[in-house]
Amino acid sequence: MHELPVTQSILGIVLRHAESQGVRRVVAVDLAIGALSDLEAEWLQSYFDHLSRDTVAEGAKLRVRRSPLTFECGPCSLKYTATREELDTAACPGCGRHDGAVVGGSGYTVESMEAE
Repeated sequence: MHELPVTQSILGIVLRHAESQGVRRVVAVDLAIGALSDLEAEWLQSYFDHLSRDTVAEGAKLRVRRSPLTFECGPCSLKYTATREELDTAACPGCGRHDGAVVGGSGYTVESMEAE
């Protein structure tokens, strides 16, 4: 159910951008969802379909890609990526430490939209 407020936010972003650009119809929205997020693309699309009725985004398809989990190493400042399964074991490729801070991969971003 947590997809509903996220979808409301996504639709708000899309509608604001569409209005500012004079878009007549939004065809698709490209989203990046972090590897740590448990947002489900199917639920996002379902809510988006419902919420976007009678707007310029009605009928738009959400194209979702998973963005990687990103760490930053404290001692050497190197940023590196890992999978969700490697969350507890990922080592910095620069110095080998295992205590990197998660700096990306938990949220979502509206990357672009396709319009007519």
